[in-house]
Amino acid sequence: MTVLTDLDQAAQHTGEFRAGGTDLMARRPAGPYVDLHGLPGLSGLTWRPDGSVRIGALTTVAELAGDVRLRAAHPGLALTAQALATPQIRAVATVGGNLLQRNRCWYYRNPSFSCHQNGGDSCPARAGLTLYSAVIETGPCVAPHPSSLAMALLACEASVEVHGRGPSPVGDLYGDGSDPARDHLLGSGEILVGIDLPPPVPGERAAYHRAIGRSEAEWPLVEAVARLVPGGGGIALAAVAVGGVARTPLRLPEVEEALLAGEPLDRAAGRAVARCTPTAQNGYKVALLTGTVLEVLERAAGGAGGSGGSG
Repeated sequence: MTVLTDLDQAAQHTGEFRAGGTDLMARRPAGPYVDLHGLPGLSGLTWRPDGSVRIGALTTVAELAGDVRLRAAHPGLALTAQALATPQIRAVATVGGNLLQRNRCWYYRNPSFSCHQNGGDSCPARAGLTLYSAVIETGPCVAPHPSSLAMALLACEASVEVHGRGPSPVGDLYGDGSDPARDHLLGSGEILVGIDLPPPVPGERAAYHRAIGRSEAEWPLVEAVARLVPGGGGIALAAVAVGGVARTPLRLPEVEEALLAGEPLDRAAGRAVARCTPTAQNGYKVALLTGTVLEVLERAAGGAGGSGGSG
């Protein structure tokens, strides 16, 4: 394993980058590994006078979840971080690692199968078990993107900094999901170094919810985050994003537009399923998507926020 001292040196290496290692060690690729720990400027939260904040890519999920100022400024992101995995994993998993982790498809992670993700030319999930597959199709691969933080950052209109590039929207890390071989679009030697969040919006209310198969420490079947700002007798700002349903985390402009137009929360939530094309095995996700979106809308509209799971 290569240990580095600066970003320029890191960019010259072609091995797989290692941060917290919670996903890398589970996949156990052949290597070589390039350890990013010890590189300066990649950890912690840096607040600016206007209230915006930079989050270093090596900041742990636990740091994100426990930051009091972040909870006040960007509650949807903080609530999402608090709900991830287990305390032990949050203590070592990094923000950058969460954004760039590989998908959890059991065909991709089983060496007995060949698929788009490991050099093959097909998606065996399509002819196999699709219980947890995407219900909003964007390309040949149907493995949902696993990053909850990416979903929350999408709703927060965050930008990302990649070494050697200028800032770009967080959605640019993933594109439209049409490339079946990639879970993110960083090239070899490219390093995510930080995430930038805009200043907080006065009066914002936010909520996060994940629908899971057990009480905690489970990958979400469907998850959603909502940011709402009341105003003018209705909703003046709405940002709604979902995960577990597509190859990339998604904003739901159809839901946001309905909220801004004054539609009731249940009708607005129902618009989330407009793009769904479920298989015979994962149709349950369509109803779960509507229910999960409605859950976060009701919590955010009520001002209570919160996070949780449903069995």
